[in-house]
Amino acid sequence: MDIAQDRRLDAADVIALLESHLEDMRAISPPESVHALNLDALRAPDIRFWTARDDAGQLMGCGALKRHDSTLGEIKSMRTHPDHRRKGVAAALLVHALSAARDDGLRTVKLETGSTQHFEPARALYAAHGFEPCGPFADYTDEPHSAYMGINL
Repeated sequence: MDIAQDRRLDAADVIALLESHLEDMRAISPPESVHALNLDALRAPDIRFWTARDDAGQLMGCGALKRHDSTLGEIKSMRTHPDHRRKGVAAALLVHALSAARDDGLRTVKLETGSTQHFEPARALYAAHGFEPCGPFADYTDEPHSAYMGINL
């Protein structure tokens, strides 16, 4: 698996994966609880975005790290292509993002994910990598459809 930073987010397979991610989030969460970023938001200068590809160049997944300030980062847009689930793609992307956060001097990384059963695999992945439940951060508010997790680096 090759994980590389993508600054343009203009490849058709990346766009399709991110659009399906947004569609899924809109289908399973109330509108006020959809915090997934669109392509323009992911191109912001405070966001680093990575793709994971197999040896044949097929897109396996993606993930991003948003820098809130000099100490706080946020995991965003973690998504594994359906053909590559249960292959360790999300774990590899998460480890990569946390390493980048450390290299950038961040001290804490947090995330928002869903609180429903649909998001249990995501919460389990984050917990397995040391994330613990926390309260809302940045511009988030306490709402029943969101679960917040964080890790000190």
